[in-house]
Amino acid sequence: MNRVINDYERYVIPCYRKLPVVFTRGRGSWLWDDTGRKYLDFFSGWAVSSLGHAHPRVAKAIARQAARLIHIPNNYYHEGHASLARTLVQNSFEGKVFFCNSGAEAIEGAIKLARAYGNPRRNEIITMQRSFHGRTMGALSATGQMKFHKKIRPVLGGFKMIPLNDYATFQKAAGPRTVAVLLELIQGEGGINAAEVDYVKKLRRYCNEHDMLLMVDEVQTGVGRTGKMFGFQHYGITPDVMLLAKGLGSGFPIGAMVASKRVADVLGPGTHASTFGGSPIACAAAMAVFETLKKDKVLAHVRRQGAKLFAELRRLQKAHPMIREVRGRGLMAGFELDRDAKPIFDHCLKNGVLVNVTQERVVRLSPSLLVSETEIRRAVDALDAALNQMKSS
Repeated sequence: MNRVINDYERYVIPCYRKLPVVFTRGRGSWLWDDTGRKYLDFFSGWAVSSLGHAHPRVAKAIARQAARLIHIPNNYYHEGHASLARTLVQNSFEGKVFFCNSGAEAIEGAIKLARAYGNPRRNEIITMQRSFHGRTMGALSATGQMKFHKKIRPVLGGFKMIPLNDYATFQKAAGPRTVAVLLELIQGEGGINAAEVDYVKKLRRYCNEHDMLLMVDEVQTGVGRTGKMFGFQHYGITPDVMLLAKGLGSGFPIGAMVASKRVADVLGPGTHASTFGGSPIACAAAMAVFETLKKDKVLAHVRRQGAKLFAELRRLQKAHPMIREVRGRGLMAGFELDRDAKPIFDHCLKNGVLVNVTQERVVRLSPSLLVSETEIRRAVDALDAALNQMKSS
């Protein structure tokens, strides 16, 4: 461990706060460190490892494709690219797909598409306070958390941030230069804050009436996380643009922008690109994810296990008044404390359970979509013990 940590400190730019753990392998909901200690992963790397670690179908698809073709430039055709685009559209809404490598890249594509659509007079995008859209310059400029802007000011212009679920403020903010609205249906980094159904329906109606684009950031909520294939399907609306990444490749890097038919061709040849976007291996991994979701009836499993998880979290809330609110949907969950939540994180890590804390007081949980009831009980027991320790300290 010491050699690995020393090499990091000497050779790696310190963009991340590191924990003194060196992981060497994973399987399902479990990780093992270099001492052989086992950890229950109830965070899945910001919901990236959607089917858990080293899922056999995904691993086999990656290995099989790597032995055939690793890379092909995007000015040629390849079967995997076309198959995955068709699968995404058939499971979401009529449109076309642009592939990239991450959520931030998908957001960048959406910003460019919206501005190209509104060119030349409309170039303003409304986003939400407490949102988080990524760390590239455009995505970060769209992010409604000023703490992320401090070191890189000035950020890019053309964004207005408003409170989530406040339709009156949205109506005042929208103007003749506004071309699009961008929002997460459940804010992850913002503290597991869900957009209300009525609010989203009103946004959809307003965008229809004013020729604006409704763009949903489903980087975390997409691909089964909420119990439906995509989060927007809970709202009875169809977006103009949907952004995906994280769980789409269950650990293999891939991002995607799905754009409706009426706007998809705004970005023509030469207007946008991603060298590695939609690579044969990335597409193979994502196709294996969709195959697993369908064949193994994962969405129904997410709904069942999500109901059990939220029932357990509400039981904890009754037992521990320091829990102010339980929030989320499916297997994207969080609970807010009336105090700093870092002791919860520390206690769980010490006892072999990985969780996350965001917005200082929110404990965030995003386990594998294949999580078992036994694993849920194990995680909840660790949270209960941590809360008891905080109560007595």
